[in-house]
Amino acid sequence: MPRDLALKVLNNLDRSSGFADLYLENVFDREPYLSGRDRAFLVHLVQGVLRWRLRLDWIIERAIRFPFKKIEPHILNILRLSLYQIFFMDRVPESAAVNEAVKQARSRDRRHLAGFVNGILRDICRRRHLISFPDREKDQIQYLSVYYSYPTWLVEKWIRELGSDFAERILAAGNRIPDLVVRANRLKTDRQELIRHMEAEGVCGEATRYSPDGIRIENPGGPVNQLKAFGEGLFQVQGEAAQVCSHLLCPKSGEHVLDCCAGLGGKSTHIAELMGNNGLILALDINHDRLVRLSESSRRLKIDCIRPVVTDAGSRISCLLRGSFDKVLVDVPCSGLGVVSKHPDAKWSRQKSDIERLALLQVSILNEAGQLLRKEGRMLYVTCTISREENEEVVQGFLEKNPEIALLNLKDHVPEWGEGLIDDQGFFRSLPHVHGMDGFFAALFMKKGS
Repeated sequence: MPRDLALKVLNNLDRSSGFADLYLENVFDREPYLSGRDRAFLVHLVQGVLRWRLRLDWIIERAIRFPFKKIEPHILNILRLSLYQIFFMDRVPESAAVNEAVKQARSRDRRHLAGFVNGILRDICRRRHLISFPDREKDQIQYLSVYYSYPTWLVEKWIRELGSDFAERILAAGNRIPDLVVRANRLKTDRQELIRHMEAEGVCGEATRYSPDGIRIENPGGPVNQLKAFGEGLFQVQGEAAQVCSHLLCPKSGEHVLDCCAGLGGKSTHIAELMGNNGLILALDINHDRLVRLSESSRRLKIDCIRPVVTDAGSRISCLLRGSFDKVLVDVPCSGLGVVSKHPDAKWSRQKSDIERLALLQVSILNEAGQLLRKEGRMLYVTCTISREENEEVVQGFLEKNPEIALLNLKDHVPEWGEGLIDDQGFFRSLPHVHGMDGFFAALFMKKGS
């Protein structure tokens, strides 16, 4: 069952645009009785194939005697699923992976395809010790692209911006299966008490290295949203780097805060908790469904100071909204290249041209948000990407067009626990291979007083 569902998700991704997480959520909605173990196996298969797709295709291409493009997409995904299990899942026997793939091919009622799948997979298994990759000395870009399974344009970009060694460490880190991180709801509990609550439910966690609210969970044993502690609003699932960003904004009780691109509300609800649920948070997002889920999370967490508004933050929100805000969070849409370990499909869904397009959008949102910041108010610009065009260059372009805005050095504003996360330019920058969390970037601005 999980293998067949994984195949459907991969086929859907091939046929239409979208994200793997959305297709997986649809599967879970249609299959409510799927066990926690099967759900985990399904997610592991889908994300694993997306994470290692290019390396898997390299292996397949060298095992066939006709052009790779002639393989039917459905059959190609069957081969990818099987090879992922063979090469990356030690607990799955080769024979089981091959036999299940043959069954999937046979279900199309075309026996020759089942024979083809069987023959290719068994041949690869016999010759697995002979598999080679591109010559690193002759073509470093192609080697890194195939070996770590990333598009060549992205490998070239990171080598150019970060250097070969640094780039390779990022490539490797992006392929690790990430731990689950949750945030203790400080309105109802604290981190140590939450750890005890979760241990009582059979889930072990440990305090995160940086965020004072985070708990890292290695093996949850099932969906954490089914835990009693979740239902009681004691925690919210949120990555550590995202948690750090809310602390960098330093919201205070009673303030008026604008969250320009609230999404599902991870940062909105965290800001509300840091404010003691006292004040006002205006949460904007272009997607109504995301704001519905934000409202559901708010109710579960017992937060009532958030006001969701459906609107496009890149449009004229400075004309739509009246007044000014003490704090503004601008967590912009970005290429997501800092979170590929969680969303490996970002490797393949993003193109080089997307970065320039997104950078223009980011500057537009910042320009609008800056007009809504009160004098001496603070605004935090956040991305979850490792892309100079979307980070430093956006900051520079924004400052050039807005002389009334000053860039602050985050070293002067970060709590002691976060000092190691601020670079020499005063930006927050987390890196997967250095800090053990998602790749985020943040810059803090202030509107100059009279």
